[in-house]
Amino acid sequence: MNVTVNGTKISAEPAPGQCLRTFLRGLGFFGVKKGCDAGDCGACTVWIDGVPFHSCLVPAFRGAGHEITTIEGLERDGGLHPMQQAFLDAPAYQCGFCTAGMIMTAASLDDEARKDLPHSLKGNLCRCTGYRSIEDALNGVGSAEEDGAGDACGASLRNPFGRSIVTGHARYTLDVAMDGMLHLKVLRSPHPHAGIRSIRRDKALAVPGVVDVFTWEDVPRRLYSTATHEDHLVDPDDTYILDNVVRFVGQRVAAVVAETEGAAEEACRLLEVDYEILPAVFDPEQAMEPGAPILHHKGTEARGNIYVDIHGELGSVELGFEQADAIHEMTYSTSRVQHVHLETHGSIAWKGEDGRLHVRTSSQAPFIAKEKLCYLFGLFPRDLHVFTERVGGGFGGKQEMISEDLCVLATLKTGRPVMWEFTRPEQFTSATTRHPMTTHVKLGARKDGTLTAIQLRLVSNTGAYGGHGGETLAAALANQLTGYRCPNKKADGYAVYTNMIPAGGFRGYGASQTTFAIECAMDDLAKLLGISPFEIRRKNMIRPGDWMESVWHDASDVEFGSYGLDQCLDLVEEALASGRGATKPEGEEWAEGTGIAVAMMESGPPTEHRSGAVMRLESDGSYHLAVGSTEMGNGSVTSHCQIAASVLSTRADRIAIINADTDLAPYDTGTFASTGTVVAGQAVMLTAKALRDNIIEYASRHTGCETSECRLLDDAIICANQKIPLTDLYAAGTKEAHRFEAKRKAYLSPRSIAFNAQGIRLAVHRVTGDIEILQSVHAADIGRLINPMQCRGQIDGSIAMGVGWALTEKMVYDANGTMVNPALRDYRIPAFADIPRSEVYFADTYDSIGPMGAKSQGECAINPVAPAIANAVANATGVRFTSLPLSPERIFDKLDSQS
Repeated sequence: MNVTVNGTKISAEPAPGQCLRTFLRGLGFFGVKKGCDAGDCGACTVWIDGVPFHSCLVPAFRGAGHEITTIEGLERDGGLHPMQQAFLDAPAYQCGFCTAGMIMTAASLDDEARKDLPHSLKGNLCRCTGYRSIEDALNGVGSAEEDGAGDACGASLRNPFGRSIVTGHARYTLDVAMDGMLHLKVLRSPHPHAGIRSIRRDKALAVPGVVDVFTWEDVPRRLYSTATHEDHLVDPDDTYILDNVVRFVGQRVAAVVAETEGAAEEACRLLEVDYEILPAVFDPEQAMEPGAPILHHKGTEARGNIYVDIHGELGSVELGFEQADAIHEMTYSTSRVQHVHLETHGSIAWKGEDGRLHVRTSSQAPFIAKEKLCYLFGLFPRDLHVFTERVGGGFGGKQEMISEDLCVLATLKTGRPVMWEFTRPEQFTSATTRHPMTTHVKLGARKDGTLTAIQLRLVSNTGAYGGHGGETLAAALANQLTGYRCPNKKADGYAVYTNMIPAGGFRGYGASQTTFAIECAMDDLAKLLGISPFEIRRKNMIRPGDWMESVWHDASDVEFGSYGLDQCLDLVEEALASGRGATKPEGEEWAEGTGIAVAMMESGPPTEHRSGAVMRLESDGSYHLAVGSTEMGNGSVTSHCQIAASVLSTRADRIAIINADTDLAPYDTGTFASTGTVVAGQAVMLTAKALRDNIIEYASRHTGCETSECRLLDDAIICANQKIPLTDLYAAGTKEAHRFEAKRKAYLSPRSIAFNAQGIRLAVHRVTGDIEILQSVHAADIGRLINPMQCRGQIDGSIAMGVGWALTEKMVYDANGTMVNPALRDYRIPAFADIPRSEVYFADTYDSIGPMGAKSQGECAINPVAPAIANAVANATGVRFTSLPLSPERIFDKLDSQS
């Protein structure tokens, strides 16, 4: 057919049944993204004759004779479309995966449509930004500042790859084409627990285009964990690449590689599997009972399905409760939710001309993925290259190795490039989730609110496999429990195997769940005592000089690098009392309430975490920086350039950065656990200082000046009264074989603490159960703000994710352990209309531990959001809802039963 794309006439024939999205990507227009292939997310939005359409819903042949415009076509003669410029200036993106589709919709809106953005943007989802910056872009509000020499830290500078993001030229994991590419698809288990007696492949192999089929008999029989940590011993080796026992609905059974995705999918459907159905258990309490079906037989049957349990006590809670004037006791639970990064999991593996194996992947930890792949397939590290380019969101979900291994297997078997991209349903049914946790809280306090005892019993459903189960349990029993001063604390925690989808790392990493429980319990205790939620927290919250303890007696490397929790509470209280925000809807059926919650989180995990950086001066006077951390919308590439630029007294745009490449960058544990700034950023700062000293020392020798008389300034070095361009200095040094290079490493110890406080004012409809957030206030203590615009954006995104967890998101399962809502339209992450425009404030602190005074920012902000909403609902209705989400039907049922 003949079609015009971005002004160019193209003649190409689509495959039968092919949608316009895949057709356009096949032509090389990779700005057209896939987030769902169901018309739910808008990432694939294009214009057909100037009208926006979700291209995944349009048959490709419908494009014949029409003018199609993709994000690449908005840029004309090197100039940005006004909407692209507005998104760049706001900036209205983080990971940027949704940005192309969002811009295509936004650029089509007329003045009337812009008056009702909740309706006009209902077809476009963003998981990162919280929509505030997108609204700013549409209203012409820009936050980006100009880049000045020596002034980078503390400035709201643009992402160095911002222009490529808004023009659609940024390359995400699968935005490449290769000759001879095979496509991989996986048959998944329909049973929660079963043995595989046999798999018949004949019909599948007979499908035209099918190259091979792999089962558990074709893979290395080596146990490992899909979780990625520096210390692999913190995760259980309980997983095989493919297994002859399946333990949850959605587990891999077999893999097919074929010339096309369609052929691979058809072959999966034709595989004949003979299953031996085994008894299953889904509830962790039942899984701990004697006689429950055992999931893993590894010589530890005496422990049953308890993967790990943690117990500890400080002081005596028995004595603490005897001393209490009031005791509150209740059980709180949190639901299973998904990360829903709009870029699903995916990898490409191929053999290069150098004879080595290369893996391009969407990972938060490419270096650890490389180590695991070498272990599984018996490869030498020198023969394997793993890297990311741009990652479309992660939130902890890509702290797993769940797509790379089968691609490597298939390439090793076939010798050809292999691509595997998860579908959105697969993302829900087969990737990891947040751990559902049930926490029984018992608090004792004196009449004035002083805590005398805190006791927790926590049960975490780690699912069929235990990756992250122990670490999230430890975090759940550490962060928020440490945040309150109390002489008597006791906790008992259990991470339990069940025949459910495995849980994993998720923004907040275990602390979110117990923050919900403890912060709700603190409000309930305050109500029991007749004191305010602010007063009970101020009386008991941790303060500088306190020994930071949870329930363990061991020495800790956590320190107060700075402290601003008191400021955070003051800022939230003042804002809630201001009268700002929306007014309660009219009508007696609406009840209004206010809630708060606080959270603290260590800047990094208690286990080892390390990062390295390399910098060099280039011949043109610019700098090259290589750092191993992943950029997934967290803004690390921007902040790393800013840190280096500040040290070198230059502009951030003079620093070219490459990251997350095991060939081109030094080792990095991974971008997770709040370490992108405090570890990788520290490595960048140390490296930049070493390079600065290198340049100054050479300049001192070259000019005969003392080093104290030499200083860098933008593109030159000043030595006494001489100003020498860096290009000249480089040329002089090269003649003498001087190397203007530096490399340094950073390790995570000691660890500082970030603090956050969230305030919510909302209205609850007593009849329908609907909730309207009238005012959202957040205050954060994250030390010095390397990039204020990015810091605010991270918090906006955290609030939006917390609102979704609190109000709409829940993975629903039937009695067989099968998810019944594996689609964005049924799962319901927040859209533009669902998220309030939050007031975001920052405590005035400077951290003595973090680089340039900064602390972690992207993770802790989610933790107080759900409990603040739950506390506001309780304040409005007088009824405590102890589990999430607070969806209208649940609120209606409970309020109706109280009437």
